[in-house]
Amino acid sequence: MDARADAVSGALAGAAAADAAAREASTLDRLALDASAFAAFHAATARPLWNYLRAASGSAALADDLVQESFLRLLRAEQLPPGDEERRRYLFRIGSNLLHDHHRAARRFVDPPAGWREPEAPPAAPREAPLSRDLLRSLEQLAPRERRLLWLAHVEEASHAEIAAATGLAAPSVRVLLFRARRKLAALLDPADRRRAR
Repeated sequence: MDARADAVSGALAGAAAADAAAREASTLDRLALDASAFAAFHAATARPLWNYLRAASGSAALADDLVQESFLRLLRAEQLPPGDEERRRYLFRIGSNLLHDHHRAARRFVDPPAGWREPEAPPAAPREAPLSRDLLRSLEQLAPRERRLLWLAHVEEASHAEIAAATGLAAPSVRVLLFRARRKLAALLDPADRRRAR
């Protein structure tokens, strides 16, 4: 009797392991990537996504969480765009949506306690040019949507159509909103421009 129970238990464990392996293979098949191709995609997109979410949110810790959740949702997606560039835009769209959801949920909570400081961002990768302190301070004064638009347009060098796809905005709206965000940022950087920005 014990031999039968052991055999059934072993068969169930083997079936569960096979099922888990099939699910993992299915996920990579859906992505049309093998493990090394996904690692390369992650290496190419994780840092730019983190930089974008850090600039848009103003929080290194939040950017860390959103990047992880973005890749998790990418892996769980039923269908993905076929090429790397389309997947990259889709990943940025996921990150933008998660950031938007976070800001919407954060409106329900009180401000952090006095004296709270956000942890410092990890050092920038060598290929990245550091942003000036004035620019960072000015970006922090912009609304989150304005920061996202400016980051995508000028750092990620995305077109208006790509920005619209990443943010969920209409393409004609992106042009107008970017114009306003640029004007507002210029006014923050140069006090002489403040009169013209209003």
